[in-house]
Amino acid sequence: MDQDTKKQSKTKSNPFRLGLLLVSLLLCVAVCSLMLGRLRIHPLDVVKILASGLFPIEHSWPPTLESVLFDVRLPRLFAGLLVGSGLSVSGAAFQGLFRNPLVSPHILGVSAGAGLGAALAILFFGNIYMVQVFSFIFGLLAVFMTYTLSRVYRSTPILMLVLSGIIVGALFAATTSLLKYIADPVNQMPSIVFWMLGSLNNSSNRDMAIVGPIMMMGIAILLLIRWRINLLAMGEEDARALGVNTTQIRAIIIICATVISACSVSIAGIIGWIGLVIPHIGRLLVGPDNKLLLPVVTLIGASYLVAVDTIARSAMESEIPIGILTAMVGAPIFAYLLRKNRSEW
Repeated sequence: MDQDTKKQSKTKSNPFRLGLLLVSLLLCVAVCSLMLGRLRIHPLDVVKILASGLFPIEHSWPPTLESVLFDVRLPRLFAGLLVGSGLSVSGAAFQGLFRNPLVSPHILGVSAGAGLGAALAILFFGNIYMVQVFSFIFGLLAVFMTYTLSRVYRSTPILMLVLSGIIVGALFAATTSLLKYIADPVNQMPSIVFWMLGSLNNSSNRDMAIVGPIMMMGIAILLLIRWRINLLAMGEEDARALGVNTTQIRAIIIICATVISACSVSIAGIIGWIGLVIPHIGRLLVGPDNKLLLPVVTLIGASYLVAVDTIARSAMESEIPIGILTAMVGAPIFAYLLRKNRSEW
């Protein structure tokens, strides 16, 4: 056994230690996210301002810092935690369901549908709240169309779902391209393009109050049924032989992952690679067992997106869209993981 295999086995045999390490990493990344930005806030001031919401503390800091922390950075932090963890756990659940390591949460066309909804809202309303509502509704509509189309042939439901998702996604993407072509090139076109590149810039306390509980419920359900995903990964016939209602579990996974993805796209735009890459990193640490994999990717995904968002709004004077950074970081990592784990899936 070589040194890398020994190290990997040691990590997989200590899930509690790994969980503690990931939680500590998440806390460090969250604190850095609250500190860093165009306006730097001292760590002690961050602690004081947060504690002032619970305890009567004398305000020795400028009101601007409190407004930035509570109205801008905390909602953005919560959005990053939910979107990162939601896309990661959805990707891991879909990869187990479809028994394919190349599947992402957007495989059923949710991102293409949400993109079309956002483009329509920008063209006809120009309001950020209507953009979020339309992107959410059209994301769900795209998955509904995918599922309806896949019911034409019932012999291979998994294969038909994937093929139907490709068809519906292509149709919605083509319609979005048409809307870009007819949009105003000065105002509407840049808004559509920037929104589709992904950003947490528009996250607010209102968004977290509405979308947050829905996403947390979806993540919790996937975590609760994660051991059944192991059975589905064995195949339809084997899972049925063990007494699992495969149709019901598959529907629950698809509904939860779709709602999570639609909510994520509605508040942050289209952010790729997270649901594809993070599950592979989790398998590298704990193996393919979904009972350990889903909690691990939830923590890793949350830390990763918050860290990327912090870099996106701190590295330059103007904010970099998150989708650009996740693609630039995710593609090389994914290539390395495929080369390293090509025989371990």
